[in-house]
Amino acid sequence: MNRILTGLILRPHQKETQLLKICERKLHAPVHYFRILKKSLDARDKSDIKWVYSVECGTQPYTPPPRTFERVAHPPKVVIAGAGPAGLFCALRLIDYGFAPVILERGRRVEERAADVEKFLSTRTLDPESNVQFGEGGAGAFSDGKLNTQTNDRRNRDVLDTFVRFGAPEEVGYLGKPHVGSDKLRQVVANIRAHIEANGGEFRFSEQLTDVRIKDGRLAQIVTTKGETACEKLVLAIGHSARDTFEMLLSRGLVMQQKEFAVGVRIEHLQAAVGRAQYGAGYAALPAADYKLVSHASERGVFTFCMCPGGVVIPAASEEGGVVTNGMSNYARDERNANSALVVQVWRSDFGSDHPLAGVAFQRKLERAAFRAAGGDFRAPVQLVGDFLAGKESYYFGAVKPSYALGTSFVPMQAIFPRAVTDAMKAALPEMDAKLAGFAAYESVLTGVESRTSSPVRIVRDETMHAQGIAGIYPCGEGCGYAGGITSAAADGIRVAEAIAAAARAAEAR
Repeated sequence: MNRILTGLILRPHQKETQLLKICERKLHAPVHYFRILKKSLDARDKSDIKWVYSVECGTQPYTPPPRTFERVAHPPKVVIAGAGPAGLFCALRLIDYGFAPVILERGRRVEERAADVEKFLSTRTLDPESNVQFGEGGAGAFSDGKLNTQTNDRRNRDVLDTFVRFGAPEEVGYLGKPHVGSDKLRQVVANIRAHIEANGGEFRFSEQLTDVRIKDGRLAQIVTTKGETACEKLVLAIGHSARDTFEMLLSRGLVMQQKEFAVGVRIEHLQAAVGRAQYGAGYAALPAADYKLVSHASERGVFTFCMCPGGVVIPAASEEGGVVTNGMSNYARDERNANSALVVQVWRSDFGSDHPLAGVAFQRKLERAAFRAAGGDFRAPVQLVGDFLAGKESYYFGAVKPSYALGTSFVPMQAIFPRAVTDAMKAALPEMDAKLAGFAAYESVLTGVESRTSSPVRIVRDETMHAQGIAGIYPCGEGCGYAGGITSAAADGIRVAEAIAAAARAAEAR
């Protein structure tokens, strides 16, 4: 009989092999089965920082039984639009159920996409179909690859195990704050693709969904940039930046709602300063420190989001004439700076219209204002935190140099954002500094704009996961308003696959 032991403690200088000795002492016998279930860092007392573990162990060899899935005898054809986390995990689960899904991806394979992003960074030539937003792996392929989530979905465990299965570090399965890193995440995505193809799935890259044909309230056909095809089931895993696809779907009668989101800037500090503030003098012996801050100093919520320890601020535009920023870290998290989004809630009343896509227009307005204010060529507007708080223009950088690769221009953030947004940030920064010493340090750098925190729309679906009033179309993932990050998007992809398989089994039983 295996036992689960919780609250096991190691100091940072101790090796994890010590855990075996602890387990043997508790079991009073040699351990022949051992698995870490959870590992988290307790840094509440900077003088006594420790790792806390939960493990499963036993005195007999043990192999967990393989998972089995009830396969569908005669699965219908399923097309998935989008090869981000939602689309890929939907495809993986459909294969488990015996389907052979077709995955449409407007962008390119992740290896080619990485080359397109590098070309953008070196030449400022943007490929509107293959960039930080579009392509295999989704927007998360150029991020920190964080896999923690605030949802309690039972599928989250499956998502983490699947990442490890396809090449993510084993610790992803048990770290309290797991991350893959952009460099390792791309290989995981390629491995997932290979598995899908080896099991009957088909990828169609550089092929975008351009139309849906609906007859008598049911999907009849889809149109792509390469032609028409009959389609019984269509999964919309289109991502939060598929603005042209949103417009098309709205024109075809899909019910959409405005969805509130958040906008703001990327804030950069020296990673060493964050480490010292979080862990004290011994920070260098610990993993790169992160943080998560929330302020209620104003009527609008202000929070940090997508924090990238030892990372860089990256250009993330998908349209000409707009500046968009995001954060990215590799697995090692060893860059000089730390960055995170510092964002403010925006409400439907800020959009200035009841149109379902008014949030898209709001995003685009900010992105274009940033582009113009910084002088074009995808340079980003920047301002020192101290000058922002004092209402002054910036003229120099101090210890913190911006990591944004396409150049920057000093611009007051008040010239880009509505006053409600900048006032909320000004109120939040001192409060956040009280929680994390140095957060509002004068020489910290603000880079704009962070506008793609989540989808600005929700495509309404019913309890069967179908688009409201239209059979055969399944809105899915972050782009359709049902997730907020890699893990929750992947879990929603699994959820939609389960619904499709259940419907197919019910049809076979009739």
